Amino acid sequence: MIPTLTALARTKATAVWLVLVSATVLSWWLGFESAHGADAYRELIGVVILLVAFIKVRFIGMYFMELRDAPLPLRGLFDGYCLIVCAAVVGMYLWA
Repeated sequence: MIPTLTALARTKATAVWLVLVSATVLSWWLGFESAHGADAYRELIGVVILLVAFIKVRFIGMYFMELRDAPLPLRGLFDGYCLIVCAAVVGMYLWA
């Protein structure tokens, strides 16, 4: 049976997808503002964009790779990976 459009709109995956799209729009807008005159906040905007990107990575892992239903050690490993890589990338961005 093919699900109806209203049934698809009520799923958790659709809500997560809308959050991901909104986060993408936010990142684009921040990048546009940074490139067009927000010199005083350029570094802060860059860090926010990176944090949004890693939040999106976590959402994708949890909801579309179904890690939310995985055993706790696997979820912890994924969360730790996201945290360590995010910290490393933000650190390198600030250092450069």
